[in-house]
Amino acid sequence: MSRLQRQRHTFLSDRVIKAARSVYSVMIERNPGLIRDRKLYLKTYRQCCSGKELVDWLMKQNECLQSRSQAVGMWQVLVDEGILVHVKHELNFHDKDTQFYRFQDSECGLNHTTNERDSEDELQEALSLLSQLGPDALLTMILRKCPSQRSAEDLEVIYEELLHVKAAAHLSSSVRKELAAVLVFESHAKAGTVLFSQGDKGTSWYIIWKGSVNVITHGKGLVTTLHEGEDFGQLALLNDAPRAATIILREDNCHFLRVDKQDFIRILKDVEANTVRLEEHGKTVLVLEKSSDWAEQGGAGNNSKYTVMSGTPEKILEHLLDTVKLDSNGNDAIEPCVSDFLLTHKVFMPSSQLCPALQHQYPDTLSEGSDQEKASYVLTTKQKVVKLIGQWVALYGLLLKEDPLALDFLERLKKEVAGDFRLSSMLKEQFRERRRTKVLENGYQSLSRNQQFDWFSNCEEPVGRLQPIRAQDKVLYEIYRPDNKPLTLMLPVNTSVQDVMSAIVKPGGDHILVKMNSTGERAQLKLDGTAVYTALGLNERLFICTSSQVEQLTPLKEQQGPERGTTDILEQMGSKDIASELTNYDWELFTAMHEVELVYYVFGRHKFPGAITANLERFVRRFNEVQHWVVTELCLCEDLVKRAILLKKFIKIAAVLKEQKNLNSFFAVMFGLSNSAVHRLYKTWERIPSKTKRIYCAYERLMDPSRNHRAYRLAVAKLSPPYIPFMPLLLKDMTFINEGNPNYVDKLVNFEKLRMIAKTVKIVRGCRSQPYVPSSPQRGLADRMFLEAPATRISTYSDHALPLRSPSNIRHYIQNLKVIDNQRKLTQLSRTIEC
Repeated sequence: MSRLQRQRHTFLSDRVIKAARSVYSVMIERNPGLIRDRKLYLKTYRQCCSGKELVDWLMKQNECLQSRSQAVGMWQVLVDEGILVHVKHELNFHDKDTQFYRFQDSECGLNHTTNERDSEDELQEALSLLSQLGPDALLTMILRKCPSQRSAEDLEVIYEELLHVKAAAHLSSSVRKELAAVLVFESHAKAGTVLFSQGDKGTSWYIIWKGSVNVITHGKGLVTTLHEGEDFGQLALLNDAPRAATIILREDNCHFLRVDKQDFIRILKDVEANTVRLEEHGKTVLVLEKSSDWAEQGGAGNNSKYTVMSGTPEKILEHLLDTVKLDSNGNDAIEPCVSDFLLTHKVFMPSSQLCPALQHQYPDTLSEGSDQEKASYVLTTKQKVVKLIGQWVALYGLLLKEDPLALDFLERLKKEVAGDFRLSSMLKEQFRERRRTKVLENGYQSLSRNQQFDWFSNCEEPVGRLQPIRAQDKVLYEIYRPDNKPLTLMLPVNTSVQDVMSAIVKPGGDHILVKMNSTGERAQLKLDGTAVYTALGLNERLFICTSSQVEQLTPLKEQQGPERGTTDILEQMGSKDIASELTNYDWELFTAMHEVELVYYVFGRHKFPGAITANLERFVRRFNEVQHWVVTELCLCEDLVKRAILLKKFIKIAAVLKEQKNLNSFFAVMFGLSNSAVHRLYKTWERIPSKTKRIYCAYERLMDPSRNHRAYRLAVAKLSPPYIPFMPLLLKDMTFINEGNPNYVDKLVNFEKLRMIAKTVKIVRGCRSQPYVPSSPQRGLADRMFLEAPATRISTYSDHALPLRSPSNIRHYIQNLKVIDNQRKLTQLSRTIEC
């Protein structure tokens, strides 16, 4: 363990002891009878509590706890630290009447008294810390259990964790579920311990859960170092060969997840036994896997019991069409696997391939069977194809109008569907049902039964002031010459670099288009690049110049950001008003973004001709803008007193944003406050009230990236829509899935990967599944936390300041933030105001 790691561990242990002291003091004060002598099987256990009573007590103290298992995790933290000890020295905490625990009060210095108000504040801070550390302790406790003793809830916890482990990223859902049942927890205390040696017989596969190891071979010495989330030892099991290297612990206190050979081989055999391969002309065209929990996948019937793992695009489509169910109206819910296919089809089956395949599946006649059987089969198949196409249109909406091939296909099919009453009536009912849902949500729109059939009749632009950016929309391009003079021209969003240059300079020269950020970093744009203007980062600009002029380019003054802050304006605006306008604007940006843009963004927009990601890029750019706004304002505020007030204001803005379930801007503000240029302002932080600091520390724990941001994921799991997710982490998850899994397996589309991608994309849909209603002016939790009286605040303002508090002025300010994003400059400003 490095010196820094030891310091961090010591710091955390000290905080846990402090938390235990607060919990113990309040327990002794409020419920002294909890700690008493206990008798069990004629044996007396002195001064202890039962596990069940401790959980009951904790549930009463913390109304935010969702389940008893959360409370178990919090007590497990104290067991792991040796503060709470089982009377028989068992390592796991048990929520039972017959399991007894003692506080090590004298050894850990738990006897501590404070006044009533301080004790309540300290208790809430302690519970906040334990609730953050609890899930990790609970997971470790579950992993320490013998696999045969794990409950169904335990297995679900392990399975969810494996979704974010690098070594398990490429495994199917069924394999991860089997692994959850057999993984064994193994820990080693000392660096230098040899886990196994080269030439040993292979007995287990290891995943590094915590720590790192060195891989050493004869003759070569140190080959590589493996870290958390990586694995080793699998090859010897697969080949039944000796170990190819020696594994030595690189640091103290390493934890591993181990799969023993017999379990490893059994899982491989189970996978093979549950796999069905369909062949045509001697080649595999579809791979299905029998699903153990097929009922959860929304299906009935033989096909629904099997999950598509891989296949040719046409065979996957054919199989999924078989899963489409029809009721009398044809408007029951479509299978999740079908929407997975539709959301990701452009990765492996562009419109030029999908449209002919759909047309092929749309039958005219059938050569065998009676006339009645033929007619019934043809109608059923047509209804399934039309229903799937209806879902395709519903998912993509007006984006399909920008796809000429898709639009032409839909227009040709429209004539046939409109001519068949049975097909058109089914679609109209399906569309009406969708529109009826919108009416119930939004309270407007008419429902006409006589409306003429149109694929896009149910597609509407998002309601709001901000409209989505479309590929053909014309925007004002600002392009600068080497002398920093601008050239402006109106061009479509998806204009290529070649066409942009053709509109500015004569062909045949050696001109190039360059983008440059505020630090002066330059990047030449490729001629076939498109939509480059909407893809610009924060404070980036486009420059046109010759190759020899590139090195002479310098950032514009406006790129450097403001020279003066807006503290005087901000102090006249209420924290809740600022947060509300941030959230209102974020919702407009968030709803303007189409969920399929995430797929384009992660796989690379250039791979999808005609596609743009302008709305997603605008939303991501907004995150960067808000975090740098926080740093900019604090570093430009020279007055210490005003700066401390401003810092407190930003913490309250973060509190309100969290309350409003705007996690994207909440994290943007928190990232700004944790920026090194702000973090080093010790004199400013010293002036912040202790209660505000505690709130900030609690929020800071939500930013903990360990265990793949588990603290954030647990917080989100408790939210109901509508809410705005932390978009950078969503994109990171999708990138993790994309990079950890190939697009093709044995020349077949890896549909398991695409299902995982679609599952993450659907999070965005879930966040927006309920309409957003702007927050009311009533006092919320954040107001109570900070105990600010609005009347007192307003009375300090002059009459001239009141107009600045109007929603329109605050909105204008929020939508036109001026920021410095050059970290070196921000650090210099920080050192200027506080040496």
